[in-house]
Amino acid sequence: MTPPLLSLIVPVYNVAPYLPQCLESLAALTPAADEIIVVDDGSTDDCPRILAEFAPRLPQMRVIRQENGGLSAARNTGLDAAHGKYLAFVDADDFVSPDAYAEALQLAEGGQLDMVLLNANYHFEGREQDYAIYADAEPTSVIPGSEWLRQRLRAGRFLHMVWMHLYRRDFIEANGFRFVPRLIHEDVIWTTRALLAARRVRYTGHIAVHYRIPLRKFTAEQSQRRLELIRDSSVTNAHALAEMADSLGGDADLRRLLNHQLVDGALSIFHKLEKMPSRAIANHSLLELRQSGFLGMLWRHASDMAQYRRIARHWLRSWLAGVGK
Repeated sequence: MTPPLLSLIVPVYNVAPYLPQCLESLAALTPAADEIIVVDDGSTDDCPRILAEFAPRLPQMRVIRQENGGLSAARNTGLDAAHGKYLAFVDADDFVSPDAYAEALQLAEGGQLDMVLLNANYHFEGREQDYAIYADAEPTSVIPGSEWLRQRLRAGRFLHMVWMHLYRRDFIEANGFRFVPRLIHEDVIWTTRALLAARRVRYTGHIAVHYRIPLRKFTAEQSQRRLELIRDSSVTNAHALAEMADSLGGDADLRRLLNHQLVDGALSIFHKLEKMPSRAIANHSLLELRQSGFLGMLWRHASDMAQYRRIARHWLRSWLAGVGK
C-alpha cells in the first residue's frame, strides 16, 4: 500500500479562540494534506467540540486524545502515529497559507531532500503589520543542512521553529529524532540536530505559516512558574548545544558559530532571573547555576570578550548571592 504523501502533526491544548482559524486554513490547503494528526493534549476548554464540528470537513483528520503532557509529548505522539512520506508541524494557535506545502513537496520529491526550509510571517492580530521572519535570506540551491545553519548563524538571524520546515519522515526516523518531554523552547535542540544531520536541504523563502503573537497577561504566580520552566529548559538546551558543538570535530568555523549562539542564548537565563517575582528563588537559581558548573561550561564555550565579560559579571553576582549561605 502506498503511504500518504503529506502528514501534518497538530498539537492542541486549550487554544479554542484560535483553533477554528487553524482548521479553516488546513481545510483550504492545495493540495490537501493526506493525513492530519491532531493530538489533543488534555484540553479543558472547547477544543474537543471544535474538533468534532470540523471533522466532516477534514475527513483525513485523526484526533488522538491524551492526558496533558506538554507540547513535546504531543508532537512525539503525532510522530509515532504519522504515516506520510513527508511531514510538517502546525501549532494550533497559528494558521497556514493555502499553498503552504505545494512547492516544498515538489522540491522534496524532485531533489530527494531531507528537509525543505520555509519562511513564515509574524502575525500580530492587526496590532501592527505582519512581516516575514526571514526578510534577509535568499532562496538556495540544494545544500547540506549544516551549510544553511552556518549561513544563518553568520547572519545572526537563526530561528528554530520546527513548523517552518517540511521533513522527509524516513530521515526523521533514521536519526531517531524526538522532542524532549516537558521542555519548552524544544525547537532549539530539534532544529539544530536536524540541520546538522541533513545532507540535502533547500530554502525557498515561501511564506507557509502565520505565527500568531497574541497579547498575554500573567499573574505573578503564573509568571514565576513560566520563568522557572524557561530557566530549566534553557539550561537543558545549552548543554545539548554544547555537546553538538563539541562533536563538530574539524569544522572550527561552525563550532565557533554554534558556541556563540549557545552562550548568547544561555546568557538570557540571567535576564529571566531578574524578572522573577520571587527574589529568593532567583538568587538561589543564580547560586545554583555557578555551583552546578553551568557558568564554567559557558566560559569554556564563549567565543569573544563580550561574552567572557558577561559570564564574569554573572559569576560575581552568583558569588555575592551565596555570601552568608
